[in-house]
Amino acid sequence: METNFNTDQEQQELQQLASKKVLKLKSFYKHTFLYMIGMTLFLLKEYTELPLNVFPIRFLNGVVMIIWSAVYIGSAIDVFASFRIFDEEWEARKVKSILDKRQKTQKWE
Repeated sequence: METNFNTDQEQQELQQLASKKVLKLKSFYKHTFLYMIGMTLFLLKEYTELPLNVFPIRFLNGVVMIIWSAVYIGSAIDVFASFRIFDEEWEARKVKSILDKRQKTQKWE
């Protein structure tokens, strides 16, 4: 019966890790969409003579776009490189080691 409990708990931990990955990917796609809109507006503002001096677009300048680009690249590295570095095998080993530590420290009376 104990092995059933452990596999159920491992499955639940793996399910939580997978859902975290999906949420991370979803937020990255939202960030990509907003970044593309911001970059388009910045390029239109800088290289055309369109009157884009409304409130939020007025503050899009080179420094803001450099910082936003750095954050975007960091986000992309975090999402995609972490999938390759910390793949499913690593996650399974890590979950197993955490569960083993919990079992060793748990005292039964």
